[in-house]
Amino acid sequence: MTQSAARRYSDTHQWALPIGEDLYSVGITDFAQQQLGDVMFVNFPQLNQAVQQGESCATVESVKSASDVYSPLAGSVVEVNHELTSALENINSDPYGSWLFKIKCSNKTDFEKLLTEEQYQQLTK
Repeated sequence: MTQSAARRYSDTHQWALPIGEDLYSVGITDFAQQQLGDVMFVNFPQLNQAVQQGESCATVESVKSASDVYSPLAGSVVEVNHELTSALENINSDPYGSWLFKIKCSNKTDFEKLLTEEQYQQLTK
């Protein structure tokens, strides 16, 4: 299965990609970065922070506005991508390769409830 086929999406424009046992990378979608414009700052979640599905846990700021990043899954933040701090343009140029944080999911059904790529494409038309 390709990464794009394995990825799932929230209706708030975040994506989750399975990368291990109950472990997922999370980022913002191409649609979200287009709406934001050039990303200038990311406020990452705290390491080991417990998050609920749909809960705001980070912020992405651009020239145009600031936008909350909502966790697509419930669980605990196990890693944040601080390397993006010195390469924020990657969020715009490669939103699906630029994860913001990794989460250890506490509810296996959360991921299955997210939108498939086809469903997400319909949402953003």
